[in-house]
Amino acid sequence: MSLIKRLEEINVDKKCNKFDEKEVDPYSELKTKIQNRVIEELDIDFNDISDQNQELREEINFIVMKHIEQESLNMTTNQKKKIKEELLDEIIGFGPITALLADRSVTEIMVNGPNHVYIERDGKLVLTDAKFKNDNHVMHVIKKIVAPIGRRIDESSPMVDARLPNGSRVNAIIPPLAIDGPSITIRKFAEDPFKVEDLINFGTLSSKMAELLKYCVEARLNIVVSGGTGSGKTTTLNVLSSFIPESERIVTIEDAAELQLSQIHVVRLETRPSNIEGKGEVSIRDLVKNSLRMRPDRIIIGEVRSGETLDMLQAMNTGHDGSLTTGHANSPRDMLSRLETMVLMSGMNLPIKAIRDQTASAIDLIIQQSRLIDGSRRITHITEVQGMEGDVITLQDIFKFEQKGLDNKGKVKGEYVFTGVMPKFLEKFKERGINIPGGIFY
Repeated sequence: MSLIKRLEEINVDKKCNKFDEKEVDPYSELKTKIQNRVIEELDIDFNDISDQNQELREEINFIVMKHIEQESLNMTTNQKKKIKEELLDEIIGFGPITALLADRSVTEIMVNGPNHVYIERDGKLVLTDAKFKNDNHVMHVIKKIVAPIGRRIDESSPMVDARLPNGSRVNAIIPPLAIDGPSITIRKFAEDPFKVEDLINFGTLSSKMAELLKYCVEARLNIVVSGGTGSGKTTTLNVLSSFIPESERIVTIEDAAELQLSQIHVVRLETRPSNIEGKGEVSIRDLVKNSLRMRPDRIIIGEVRSGETLDMLQAMNTGHDGSLTTGHANSPRDMLSRLETMVLMSGMNLPIKAIRDQTASAIDLIIQQSRLIDGSRRITHITEVQGMEGDVITLQDIFKFEQKGLDNKGKVKGEYVFTGVMPKFLEKFKERGINIPGGIFY
């Protein structure tokens, strides 16, 4: 069918009000036709195309433009350009969300079915104009994301965690679990990982706090970064890991590989879900146990959320100091309670006193991160785990963020303050020959 004929039919339909004008793409048939020709000429699989392959991108761009010129008839230059960009996004990228993935100001992308795509920008949620054709179009993009890393998603396995080539975290869930259509959530990470100077400039922490944390990592303290969803825990974990000396062997363990370490001597481990027969699953707990046989100087666990917490605490208590991890909690005290709960999830019937003893002995420092009302991310507490008093783990804040309301633009006002209590772990600094400047605390 010619494009002119197709446009005539669309105009007739508009007069008859047979459809919602917003959902009509007058070039859909043309784009499908050209897309199929590209596949035929190159004999390619969408799932194997990488956006980083510049040579292939240029070849596809040439073929697309050739067919647009052949088929476009009376199109304007802008219309041709728009069709070309949409086709390249579909073939090489991830369809309607490709431009959002390339936008550095976008930190999160949320696809709620084909017609509602939200983004997070500057800590605020915004509805975009991006739309998919239908549920199948969303499914196509999901499969394109998960196929290269060996994950699958279908009715028998309707949830999946994956990652993009740049390290961004992806979660997808489809019907029958997602009632209103397939849903995609993408947590973006900077292609150039943030450095500690960036976090200071963002106001996430002060320069004195950053200097203290650097010394804490060098002194091989065991550190937990706690906070809510989207509070910036993984970014902070990345920055902390950058303080690890190049001479040390690092093993990272994650559900979906997100950490972007700058060191050379790094072994990255990633969990594996079960196959279609329900076999072959490799959990974080399995990887933690295996990592102990890999002669690690440091173990970094992307997030603890279950029984692997017991294995992590045991590793910290048996010579693998300097370990780093994150966990979900609203305060340092809540993080300790969650650690207790997660240890019990291991199936070991341990008394609470024994769990607390292990935790107090293993964890040296808790860094509490929060996303505030204006969307900014702040380290609100740097808290030392000092030990046990009776049956209670004692905590002491070293630095904290004191909020002082909002300014006339709705931004949070406040300052980072030293609480006045010198941490007990300074003794460990002396043992390792680390001389910390007194000016950090005053």
